[in-house]
Amino acid sequence: MLSFILWNGSPEIFSAGQITLRWYGLLFALGFLLSQQLLTYMYRKEGKPEKEVDTLTIIMVVATILGARLGHVIFYQPEILTENPLGVLLPFEFEPKFRFTGLQGLASHGGAFAILFGLWMYARKKKQSYLSVLDRIVILVALTGACIRLGNFFNSEIIGKPTDLPWGVVFTNRLSQGLEFQGEGRNPVNFVGFTSDTTKIRRDSTLMIKKGATPVTLYVFFKPDVQQEDMVNWMSNPYQPYERKLKNYLAAQSEFFYDSPLSPISYSFAKQNDSFVARVHLIGIARHPAQLYESISCLILFIFLFSYWNKYKNALPEGRIFGLFMVILWGLRFTYEFLKENQEAFENTMPLNMGQLLSIPLFIVGVIILTRSYRKKQS
Repeated sequence: MLSFILWNGSPEIFSAGQITLRWYGLLFALGFLLSQQLLTYMYRKEGKPEKEVDTLTIIMVVATILGARLGHVIFYQPEILTENPLGVLLPFEFEPKFRFTGLQGLASHGGAFAILFGLWMYARKKKQSYLSVLDRIVILVALTGACIRLGNFFNSEIIGKPTDLPWGVVFTNRLSQGLEFQGEGRNPVNFVGFTSDTTKIRRDSTLMIKKGATPVTLYVFFKPDVQQEDMVNWMSNPYQPYERKLKNYLAAQSEFFYDSPLSPISYSFAKQNDSFVARVHLIGIARHPAQLYESISCLILFIFLFSYWNKYKNALPEGRIFGLFMVILWGLRFTYEFLKENQEAFENTMPLNMGQLLSIPLFIVGVIILTRSYRKKQS
């Protein structure tokens, strides 16, 4: 029987020097590329000028990136506006040294508001029906959303709450990256791997009662020149000062592993060729794969909306697809938030988190537009 899913996939496809290609970036770009091709097909079928597709694509890309970034800063981290205003839009970090960071923190609600505004400006300038434009564009938004949420899964971000359901996911790739890429200096680790722990191990009784507590085994492959004494200090002694200890990295991954900072780590050594391998028993946290819930939902929504458009095309009631999209997407988003961890600490004291509060007005807009489309058709 499936008890949980172990996810140790790397968020990076490959890295060459300072250039790194990540799954998130690739899927983000793929969503817009597929959307552009699909919109071209839709405009061709409806006899509309295909040259408008490039303009709409640019509006969608710019509105999504800027709106999502500004939305995250305004709704979740407004302190960035005063503490690091350049960090709002610049994908670079200057302290302690210059490095490319990307835009860390994007809010889908901010992207939604920006897209609605950008398309309103476009429809007004082109003297087109605003709702008619939205009816086509939201089909593409659903497809792009499916790609972006899949990228979030590769990044182990937007995680769900602990669960004992058999499809709960234990995210281990953050710890893998931390152990393998400890920067310059005394990094004793060569590479690491994870498996589910099927052996009988010593488990803390306080951990056994916690939701989603799942035994996993970490295999640490040390470099050939590392002495066993250094490995023991690196792994097991929480009191002895050491530059990079396993305890430090476990403490930094508290959202993925249950760990008592004072209890010793259960481990054993084995010799393999010229180096040592440590077998470490850990307690992972199986969580709802909230990113996959949303990705699959967006994909199903895309198929439904595209089929609806394909059936009616030019006879499509104005606002019908847009209304369906807003009601279904933001209704699901409101529901999924109950299964997700809050993004910021201030949300822990709120009856509804920020994602739910921002979803409510968008859901209401969908209800109004959808009701209007049915009444207009009847009249």
